Amino acid sequence: MTTHVETTRVSILGKDSIVVGYGLIESMIKEIVSGIPSSTYILITDTNIAPIHLPVFQKTFKEITLSLENPPRLLCQTVAPGEHSKSRKTKASIEDWMLQNRCTRDSVLIAVGGGVIGDMAGFIAATFMRGIKFVQVPTTLLAMVDSSIGGKTAIDVPLGKNLIGAFWQPQRIFVDLAFLETLPEREFINGMAEIIKTAAFWDENEFKRLEDNVDEFLTAFRNRNAETGIVDLSLIQTMLHALVVGSIKVKAHVVSADEREGGLRNILNFGHTIGHAYEAILTPQILHGECVAIGMIKEAELSRYLGLLSDSAVARLSKILTAYGLPVSVNDPVVRQRTNSRATPVDQLMRAMAIDKKNAGAQKKVVLLTGIGKIYEPKATGVADDAIRVVLSRDIIIKLTALERYAKIEVTPPGSKSITNRALLLAALSNTTTKLHNLLRSDDTEHMMNAITQLSGAEFTWITGEAGDILEVKGKGGQLVASSDDIYLGNSGTSARFLAAVVTLAEPCENADTVVLTGNKRMKERPIAPLVNALRENGSGIEYLESVGCLPLRVTAGMHLSGGRVELAASISSQYVSALLMAAPYAEDPTVLALVGGKPISQSYIDMTIAMMASFGVHVKKSTTEENTYEIPKGVYSAPPAYYVESDASSATYPLAFAAITGTTCVVPNIGSSSLQGDAKFAVDVLLPMGCEVVQTATSTTVTGPAPGSLRPLKRVDMEPMTDAFLTASVLAAVAHENSEKPIPTQIVGIANQRVKECDRIAAMVKELGKFGVFACELPDGIEIHGVESIRDLTVPKDGVHSYDDHRVAMSFSLLSVVTEGPVLIKDRRCVEKTWPGFWDVLNAKFKVALEGFEDANDVIGKKFVPNNGRSIFIIGMRGAGKTSCGGWIADSLGMKFQDLDPYMEEKFGRTIPQIVREDKWEGFRKLELVVLKEVMEKYPSGYVFACGGGVVESLEARNLLQAYIESAGIVIHVHRDVKLIMEYLSVDVTRPSYVDDMFAVWQRREQWFADCSNFFIYNSDLSDEKDVAHFKLTLRGVLETMIGVSKVHEKILAKPRSFFLSLTYPDVQDAMPDIEELTAGSDVLELRVDLLQPAPHEQSPSLAYVQEQIGIIRKYTAIPLLFTIRTVTQGGKFPDHDYAKALDLYMLALKLGIEYVDVEVSWPNWMIQKIIDARRFTKLIASNHDFSGKWKWDGPEWQAKYEEAITGEWADIIKFVGFATSRMDNIYLEEFRDLHKTKPFLGINMGKTGQLSRVLNKILTPVTHPLLPVKAAPGQISAEEILAAAELIGE
Repeated sequence: MTTHVETTRVSILGKDSIVVGYGLIESMIKEIVSGIPSSTYILITDTNIAPIHLPVFQKTFKEITLSLENPPRLLCQTVAPGEHSKSRKTKASIEDWMLQNRCTRDSVLIAVGGGVIGDMAGFIAATFMRGIKFVQVPTTLLAMVDSSIGGKTAIDVPLGKNLIGAFWQPQRIFVDLAFLETLPEREFINGMAEIIKTAAFWDENEFKRLEDNVDEFLTAFRNRNAETGIVDLSLIQTMLHALVVGSIKVKAHVVSADEREGGLRNILNFGHTIGHAYEAILTPQILHGECVAIGMIKEAELSRYLGLLSDSAVARLSKILTAYGLPVSVNDPVVRQRTNSRATPVDQLMRAMAIDKKNAGAQKKVVLLTGIGKIYEPKATGVADDAIRVVLSRDIIIKLTALERYAKIEVTPPGSKSITNRALLLAALSNTTTKLHNLLRSDDTEHMMNAITQLSGAEFTWITGEAGDILEVKGKGGQLVASSDDIYLGNSGTSARFLAAVVTLAEPCENADTVVLTGNKRMKERPIAPLVNALRENGSGIEYLESVGCLPLRVTAGMHLSGGRVELAASISSQYVSALLMAAPYAEDPTVLALVGGKPISQSYIDMTIAMMASFGVHVKKSTTEENTYEIPKGVYSAPPAYYVESDASSATYPLAFAAITGTTCVVPNIGSSSLQGDAKFAVDVLLPMGCEVVQTATSTTVTGPAPGSLRPLKRVDMEPMTDAFLTASVLAAVAHENSEKPIPTQIVGIANQRVKECDRIAAMVKELGKFGVFACELPDGIEIHGVESIRDLTVPKDGVHSYDDHRVAMSFSLLSVVTEGPVLIKDRRCVEKTWPGFWDVLNAKFKVALEGFEDANDVIGKKFVPNNGRSIFIIGMRGAGKTSCGGWIADSLGMKFQDLDPYMEEKFGRTIPQIVREDKWEGFRKLELVVLKEVMEKYPSGYVFACGGGVVESLEARNLLQAYIESAGIVIHVHRDVKLIMEYLSVDVTRPSYVDDMFAVWQRREQWFADCSNFFIYNSDLSDEKDVAHFKLTLRGVLETMIGVSKVHEKILAKPRSFFLSLTYPDVQDAMPDIEELTAGSDVLELRVDLLQPAPHEQSPSLAYVQEQIGIIRKYTAIPLLFTIRTVTQGGKFPDHDYAKALDLYMLALKLGIEYVDVEVSWPNWMIQKIIDARRFTKLIASNHDFSGKWKWDGPEWQAKYEEAITGEWADIIKFVGFATSRMDNIYLEEFRDLHKTKPFLGINMGKTGQLSRVLNKILTPVTHPLLPVKAAPGQISAEEILAAAELIGE
């Protein structure tokens, strides 16, 4: 590649030792040989880099040194790639190799690689013969701008990263940007995190350059040669060189001023204090730079929480990280997918931060920002644990305020969401450039900006000044272009409605002729049909891609609005009206928009839209002849040079209401009577009648509350002009009381549209107010609230306040929490980021409310099941399957009462089943059956086992009841036996009415319903005598204990000094049953190798029916706990590697059967493992991996990486790793591995005869064979008797 830039030298610690350029290998080696002479050069690299770059190094070195009188040696050593190589063991092995090769103190070590190689090789140089010279040749962007500079060298230890090391400055650092041509895209993005980090704390101009050139950088790095994988960097060569040099200069300057990290050098660790804590948990799936990106956002949020940083600065940092493809949260979908949703418990993060090298004793130190490019102080700042916990926690606990009565607080809420999104859209549709001031930086705003950018609708540039962040928008006059990528809008209803109309302006392009608008799950439930119908009728082409009436939508480009008369029902959302109003000037003809059928909803928002359109040059006229009708001319918007966004009036209700409920004073300085927003009337129309003192000017509002507990109820108030504010009014009404003979409730009406917001807000308020002891009920278009007599009557919600992912619910209940005597938990605190990201910070800093971060342990570990605790159990299945017999045995085993619902129905209605069917027909019988099912569910919630009728699943409502019971953690068991036996029974049973349909067809119809309506399954084998029944009852007891969550099998096995499992290797387990007692003697668990089952000679894998039958046979003869294993071909078994669907069905069957242990290969796809985890209930999962090749060594990186993968997500109860021993040392290395890996119970063995010692040394569930088995399950397997004898011999 042609080089367009000159080589640059950067000074560090007084020496020009950093060299940055392109294609430096030849000049680099010449400079090393001449400038750092030695008899021996040692090149350390990894096995990924060696094949690509090592031959060139060796060839060039030989050519350059060949003519020297005494040519030096070049010794090369490669190590495995990845963080696992940065270890004591790797360091020691290289040092031994160097000594064996007679390296001396004049040797020069050359580290060619990323941060792992540089750190580890540098530490070797620092300690080998008390220090030898070394050279850094970083090959990754991350190493170029970070780890190679400054002389920090280290290795990792089990307690943390980089804890053992030294400061040892390299003689030279050669930054050859040509190495980046072969760097994978993810590694490039990983390195960009450090460049962004440096700009974020040091240089805003550099930060802006990064913002402006996102597309150029990413496009270049995605432009790879399909055959070679090499990137053409020519288009960004100059920019890349400048960015790398700029970042290096900052680090070099800081290191030169503070080489040994006395204070200033700490600032280089912005994002690292918290980022390293995440990395300790998420590595290796999440890279260093990705963790630092998450850490930057958390530390920026911490700066904001401490009152140092603005919302807009945090949002700006988040936007640039996202733009470069970096995660900003552990909830990022890519992070969750790569880590299998691994938990990051706050306590674990805090423990990791406690051993950070910057700390002063127990106090954690964090680099804090006051702005982009500005640090709070030239070092890391001590921060209290409580503050860090608030930022890290998902939920928040609110305590009483320390604000004194009569205190006066001024609060400026963020810009209006409603005005922000309208202003963004109108500015983008304009043919001029404007500057938008006080824009709300929120999720909704980001969604709108991203959508407009995706449609090539405008150019956005952030400008930072004393007046705060300003967004410059260069509009393109409505010239939108279709996008081949879906436009994701999250849960932003405003964006979805406005864009649905505006994207009809888009023209097709080479890559796309449609636009797809989509959102999250809730957004896909929110209605949009009236708007879509109107747009369709006016010429646009729109289709629904999933549910009719909701997103996602596909809009055909080039099918524009025709204009003319458009009618909308007056009762629909004002957002639909605003969407049509703003898009209408670009219709082919002038538009007349008529709102018919009554009074429009939220007229104030319609008036806002019309007023703003006028500010952008398009004047809408209200018809003088037709009510609620608007005339919109054709035209193009022309934005004013500057437009000022008012603070959000809905958000302003919270600080004003805080004053009302606490008896303090609050001033909102930029919302008054002249506001465009209907919610600006909240103070006058709601707070004043409730007893507050209100002073409102044209531009400001001041509210002083009465003494706490003195608010008056509103009686009846129509809040249709300010529907979003009803939630604020509701929590005030909860403590409003008037002394009178009859308590006076508050009725809030005119808010029907609030049922289809982020949630059904009316229902949500009723439910959550009830948790505080406040009675409320729903009205057709509103809510009625009966305020408590005294604030002291408020109760603390037992399980906290559920936010419903709704910012207004969370913010409203924070107000009620402030006056509740006792800490109140608000769940999902981050939902406020939709409109006011810094809300909790304001509550803490301005209003002196004590906050505490909270983390529910159940949320940390994911879906958690609770033991049944005597809750009633329902049994379903075909008549003749044995429900009554099984139900009785289940009841006896669990000490519960049994009730067959058929006799219950007969007694309740005074008729036999045949009579009911004869008189009411089957349809009438099903209705009565449903009545009975509902009754027993409500009347007998615990203590019973109920056997349902065979046809209960025929009713949709009954199926819904059973499924809801399961969802609420109830147990429904499907009892089944061989279908042939059921058919035989039904053909002779005369106690019940005969089937109208063919009996087998009935079974086929119901089979899936039974599966859908049950969470457990019992296969009722043919029990021919009392001995069989006794055996089955004994087995059933253990199975039930697993199902209901009281089994102690696992705990007992772990408590034993040794435990074993026997693997059945039969194609049909029936063959083993005559000897089952002898086979299982001494074993704790019996493994069913499902992949070895073979019902027919040529079948690849057994059917579900065959497997359930096989398990039924085992349970008929033995009560030993079972281990269910599907071993794939790659892992040494017979199951097809990629038959995921069949494997998942088999796993689900095992879990429904209440199997005690299930073996899950770690190599299965993450999505599949997650489904198993979600359905596991109380079954113990064994995370397994087998290496039959013998290539993986226990002291190598492969097993370490697999272990970290296995503990991902905290789902494994036991880790099972099986290697292959080729020497006795493999057993020793395994024991060393076992000693270092005790996070989970570990089953580790080696296959092969040489590996038999490992089976003796393993203590947990060692797999064993038996002489009676037809074949061994694995090479080298021995019996429990042999293991015990060998253990005795070696003193184990």
